[in-house]
Amino acid sequence: MTYETPRSRLRPVEEALGALDEAERILLTTHINADGDGAGSEVGLAAWLLERGKKVRIINPTPFPEPLGFLLPDRSWVMDMGSDAGKDWAGAADLAVVLDTGEVPRIGGVSGLIESTPTIVIDHHPPGPSPVPGISLRDPAACATGELVFDLLMAAGGPWPRDAVRGLYVAILTDTGGFRFGNTSADAHRIVAFLLEKGAEPEALFRLTYGNAPLRKLRLLHAALGELEVDPDGTLAWMTVPGGAFEETGATADDIEGLVDYPRDIQGVEVGLLFRETVKGFTKVSFRSNGAVDVNALARRFGGGGHVKASGALVERPLGQVREEVLEAVRGAIRQGRGDV
Repeated sequence: MTYETPRSRLRPVEEALGALDEAERILLTTHINADGDGAGSEVGLAAWLLERGKKVRIINPTPFPEPLGFLLPDRSWVMDMGSDAGKDWAGAADLAVVLDTGEVPRIGGVSGLIESTPTIVIDHHPPGPSPVPGISLRDPAACATGELVFDLLMAAGGPWPRDAVRGLYVAILTDTGGFRFGNTSADAHRIVAFLLEKGAEPEALFRLTYGNAPLRKLRLLHAALGELEVDPDGTLAWMTVPGGAFEETGATADDIEGLVDYPRDIQGVEVGLLFRETVKGFTKVSFRSNGAVDVNALARRFGGGGHVKASGALVERPLGQVREEVLEAVRGAIRQGRGDV
């Protein structure tokens, strides 16, 4: 059985394709601290648009993630949001595409650059309270935003340049947790089979994505594991990145990726958390669920959001004030999920 775009997406796919066909100068962006799905979807869409003769640039609210730089065949595809060149390019764009988020706060300073630009939103997260306006290609049933970009390319009949294939493969690979998470649908495998036929290299792309960690990341993990804690009943575990750990290890924000999996993967744990304090004194929290707890709902209580089983929040208060509030909220959600309240 081959992949077919769900009927519910056919009209928004057609509408998005129409806008892309008419545009000549297209800005692509994704959420703050782009992940594999956001960055991979950007590269996949950019490669396809460039093959069709469009002018395209990626302008993100935070730098393109260093560990995913292998996806970019040319660094000139990416422009700095704060640079004069980036602002000028954004001001001349006749279309913006927001990928892997549909929330205005999640695109940071890019929102000001595109507020008067026609926009397409391509996203698989549940809708939030501050939607980006424009054409909407959104479906939480998709395994990744990369699946929705794949729908566009399929509807257009290609082409399938190498960098588009690699970007979409990595988008799906990462957002399904290496094809381990519950969103790893039959359609996800059908899409990946198609991408393999188009030249995706699973071993090489897995190694580049997951087997290429700099030593500083492992040193950061070592520091965070020293702060690992588990509730007495074993259902909640969390790590806190110690103050000064980034300076001591030379780690960057990109090196945080995947650390929350360690508390989440402990036997018996229902929710795993990672806390860290930013340079501004705010608190970033990563939430991961193994069971019935909806961590998207929990993250939204603290101004964040994401998926039912993987979410995050940035709280504009110090870590010492935030951590216990988050822990108590999670404990309450675990009790509720077990019917203990």
